Amino acid sequence: MAVKVKFFASMREYLNQSELDISVSGATTVAAVWQQVAGDKPMPENTVCAVNQTQAKPDFAVNDGDEVAFFPPVTGG
Repeated sequence: MAVKVKFFASMREYLNQSELDISVSGATTVAAVWQQVAGDKPMPENTVCAVNQTQAKPDFAVNDGDEVAFFPPVTGG
């Protein structure tokens, strides 16, 4: 199945890419998508994940045609 993956802000620099299209086989999750695109780089703590522009946890199921996005933690004061 085809999945579009996007990285924002410091996540873009961490992985040295902003967007890619990947193929995954069988059932997969947001965490599995991260592992496929990041290799041995761990997902930073408190990473904000989204599937189809809706916030999702790493164990959320990803389907064919979905867009998965990774954002750094939001901070503010």
